[in-house]
Amino acid sequence: MNMNYKKFIGVYDSGVGGISILKKLKEYLPYEDFLYYGDSANAPYGGKRKDDIILLADDSVKKLIAEGVKAVVVACNTATSAAIDFLRDKYTSVPIVGVEPALKPAIMHENHGRILVMATQATLRLEKFHKLEEKYVSEEEMRNVIILPCPGLVDEIEKGDPHSPQVVELLNEFLSPYKEKIRTVVLGCTHYPFLKDEIRAILGNIIFYDSGDGTAKELKRKLEEKSIQKKETTEGKIVFTSSKDTFGEIEMYKRFFEEF
Repeated sequence: MNMNYKKFIGVYDSGVGGISILKKLKEYLPYEDFLYYGDSANAPYGGKRKDDIILLADDSVKKLIAEGVKAVVVACNTATSAAIDFLRDKYTSVPIVGVEPALKPAIMHENHGRILVMATQATLRLEKFHKLEEKYVSEEEMRNVIILPCPGLVDEIEKGDPHSPQVVELLNEFLSPYKEKIRTVVLGCTHYPFLKDEIRAILGNIIFYDSGDGTAKELKRKLEEKSIQKKETTEGKIVFTSSKDTFGEIEMYKRFFEEF
């Protein structure tokens, strides 16, 4: 990247998915500056082994910290599940905030009905998700929670059009068995909030939960706790960077931020 962003907050994802988190961070922290890094050259992460995800996350976060960012948000459910403990142990100089499927608020809603948890294969098979499930889903509630891996969905979104016929075809394949049977959907991958309209078109009038609000609140809390929040009240700026360092890739990131 070869630039110095000492006042920026670093936001990292396997590709474009973390932009859904970035939009929420910007809403909660409008005066902060953000450096977004998408590891699109190695996307998607969902089918990779844990050790490989840790190596990729380590390399990406190392680049952000080398730029002097004051905090890091791992805006990727899969990378958080595989690598967040490793990253926090290794990089103690800055607060590192991760994301996780919003299972807790979904379960706590008194009228949640049947809950569908959509996520990548890696997120659902790793220990972090199982601990989350054990903590918040009682045996009685277990019958109301459906876990749905969605292989291939991130690959299609990364091509640049979350509303493409290929995305809709995959969603129909995954979701058609649950039509009119689901009240609540937990979007357990940061790529999936871009698909809300398409998911509603299949499942009907449902309630969505994703990681955006919880992540933004936690980052805000960390900045205040460390007294490193931006004091100026001028609009913050956003810089987009990628491991697939092409003009087209960066333009795609900007388009996702502006349009979706």
